[in-house]
Amino acid sequence: MPYSLVNSIVLNSTYSVGFAIDQMKSEADASKIYGNMPRDEIIRVIRQESTLPDSAFYNDDLPTLHHQKATYRGKPKNLVIILEESLGARFVGSLGGLPLTPNLDALAEKGWMFDRLYATGTRSVRGIEAVVSGFTPTPARSVVKLGKSQHDFFTIADLLHRRGYHNQFIYGGESHFDNMKSFFLGNGFNQIIDQNDYENPSFVGSWGVSDEDLLDRAHAEFMRLHKNGQPFFSLVFSSSNHDPFEFPDNRIELYEQPKQTRNNAAKYADYAIGRFFEKAQKSPYWKDTIFLVVADHDSRVEGASLVPISHFRIPGLILGEGIVPRRNPRIVSQMDMPPTLLSLMGVDNENPMPGRDMTAQSEGYTGRAMMQYNVNLAYMEGDDVAILQPQKSSQGFTYDFKSRELTSGSLKKGLPEKALATALWGSFAYQDQLFSLPAK
Repeated sequence: MPYSLVNSIVLNSTYSVGFAIDQMKSEADASKIYGNMPRDEIIRVIRQESTLPDSAFYNDDLPTLHHQKATYRGKPKNLVIILEESLGARFVGSLGGLPLTPNLDALAEKGWMFDRLYATGTRSVRGIEAVVSGFTPTPARSVVKLGKSQHDFFTIADLLHRRGYHNQFIYGGESHFDNMKSFFLGNGFNQIIDQNDYENPSFVGSWGVSDEDLLDRAHAEFMRLHKNGQPFFSLVFSSSNHDPFEFPDNRIELYEQPKQTRNNAAKYADYAIGRFFEKAQKSPYWKDTIFLVVADHDSRVEGASLVPISHFRIPGLILGEGIVPRRNPRIVSQMDMPPTLLSLMGVDNENPMPGRDMTAQSEGYTGRAMMQYNVNLAYMEGDDVAILQPQKSSQGFTYDFKSRELTSGSLKKGLPEKALATALWGSFAYQDQLFSLPAK
C-alpha cells in the first residue's frame, strides 16, 4: 500500500483500510463516499461551472454536450501533446523550482505559459484522462482502466478522427501498461507506436527507449504525415523521468551525484525537449501545428496534508506559430487544456468536456482547479479551497500560493456544492455512459 494512502487513512479514521482500498480499486460511486446531490442539481452546477451559456447545451441524453466555437479562425491545425512524466513545477526554473529546465524556460518566453496549472491527480493515467478526455477526477480508478470506457468514451482523438485526422500515441515503453493501448484504440486513436517499433534506439532503460529516441521518432512521424498532407493529432508520452531514472551518458551536466537521481532525470528530460523543439521550429510542420508540453503529475506526491496542493502544480506550455508569448497567472486545471487546444487549433466542435476554454475567459477570471488525492478531493477557486473526505462534511481552507500553506478557514459560499457536484458528476457520467459524442 502506498505511504501516501496510509497517511490519508490515518487522517480519516471513520472508515477502514479495507474500505479505502476497495473504493480505490473499484468503479467507485462517489455518492457512497462523499454524499448525495440530486442529479438535476449536479448537471446544473457542472454546466454553470463550464462558464458557457445555457443555450450551448442542447442534448438531454448527453447533458454536458455543447457547441464550442474556436477562437482561431483559419485552416484547422495539427495538435501535438508532449506529456512529460513526473515533471512537477518544483523542477521547473521558470516556475520558481530548481534550475533543471533551461530549455523549457527558454521556450516559455516564446509561448503561452501557465503559472498555476494543477494536475487532477497523482497517476499517469489520471493525467492522460484529463488532457485527452477532459474528464473530471473521481475516487475510482482512471477511466483509462475501467471497463465501460474502453470504447465510445469521449476523447479529442475521437472528435478529430471524425474530421479526418490521423491520431497516434507515441511511447517509448510498452503501450499495454496501465491499459493505455486498449483505451486509445477503442476511443479514436489510429496508430500506436511503442518500444517494439524503434529500430536501433540509442538507449533503452527499464521504462523503454530514451526521451531522445522517443522525440526523434515523433519528429520523423510528423515529417511523414505533413509530407502526405495528413492532418494529425499525436500524444507523445515520455518516460525517462521515472524511477529508476535511467538516461544516456554525456548528455547533460549533472545537477548532482550520483547520476541516477530524480533531479538529473528531470534535467535530461528537459534536454530532450530542447533538442526536439530545435528541430521542430525549423520543420515544415511547425507553422501548421499547435504544441502543448505538460506534465502528467508531480513526482511522488505524498504527505500528511489532506491534499498537498503545491505538489499538484505542474508546467503547461502552449507553443506554435501565431501563439502570443505570455504568462498566465490564473488558476488552471489540467482538464482545461483540451478545450483550449481545440480552440487554438481552429476546430469548431461539439464536446461533453466541462473544462474551460482559456482563450474565452475574461480578464477578471481567477480560475479553479480540482485535485484528487487518494480518497480526498480538493476544489480550489482563487485562494479558497473546499476539501471532501469520505463520510465527512466538506471542510474549508485557504491556500497561500507563496508560502504553499493550507490553513483551516470558512467555506466560501457555493464552494462545497461545486466540489460535490464535480466529484459526483464523474461517477454517474461514467456509470450511465453520458460522456461521449452522438453516434456517427
